[in-house]
Amino acid sequence: MDSLDLEEMTTRIMQELQQRLGTTSEEKGTSQSRINDEFHQQEQLPSAVVESNESFTGPRHNRRNNIPQPRSAEMLEELQAATPARIGVWRAGTRPLTREMLLFRCDHAGAVDTVYGEVSDKLIEKFQLFQVETLYENTENYLKRPDMGRLLTDESIDRLRSGCQKRAQVQIVVSDGLSANAIEHNLSDVYPSLMDSLNAYGLKAGTPIFVKGGRVAVMDHIGEILEPDVLVMLIGERPGLVSSSSMSAYMCYRPRKGMVESARTVLSNIHQGGTPPVEGGAHIGTIVSKMLEQKTSGVKLVI
Repeated sequence: MDSLDLEEMTTRIMQELQQRLGTTSEEKGTSQSRINDEFHQQEQLPSAVVESNESFTGPRHNRRNNIPQPRSAEMLEELQAATPARIGVWRAGTRPLTREMLLFRCDHAGAVDTVYGEVSDKLIEKFQLFQVETLYENTENYLKRPDMGRLLTDESIDRLRSGCQKRAQVQIVVSDGLSANAIEHNLSDVYPSLMDSLNAYGLKAGTPIFVKGGRVAVMDHIGEILEPDVLVMLIGERPGLVSSSSMSAYMCYRPRKGMVESARTVLSNIHQGGTPPVEGGAHIGTIVSKMLEQKTSGVKLVI
């Protein structure tokens, strides 16, 4: 079930609750006024939610203040503007408000779905990505055995050696990682922008690769095989309740097996609510050019 299906379901449930409350109020007349105000607050649906076509996943949830009488409305607004975290959600007695609970469940479902999702063949074909896979076997094993997502299968190793350019200046690798949504939502903006940036710096990229079931450190295995000067890995980040479509770019100068994490440079939170994908792609190109100039990456790189 995708985010649009979840949004439609959530909206329908809330509309039914609102209609039911209206009917009950007419039947009971003045007796309805004795119902706890917090219960009213919990069940009422803001018209903005019904009318909005915007996806429920994203940092917009808490722009609505549910607190009846905040001590400082201005301070609350500042906090909500500064972070996508759930602030000012309020409660009904000891329970969360129905609207907020449904939104929470919606976001949680979106995070789970993207872990078990897959990057479409259409997207892979669009950018002519050379496909290989790791030893991960399946999603359940991938989650329990991160080490198996760091090594390619024997067949994939042979395919890389026979079908990909060796010793390229820049090797671009794409992997689903923990969020297929991140690749689906951002690659179409990040990849062309990155290629334009590399061209602007006079840099050439090798055969673009897609790794199914990859972890970050699989870039070391690929580096061992293809020996590029710089390897850029675009990978889906671990999804959260704010965004299930966040991508990271891990970059390393001459990656090899046994590379320490401090030798990698990373640009994270590439998505519409974070670093804009087009801007992220262009910035990756700038970082790569500095890596080649300084012949290093990670904590030793001066940006």
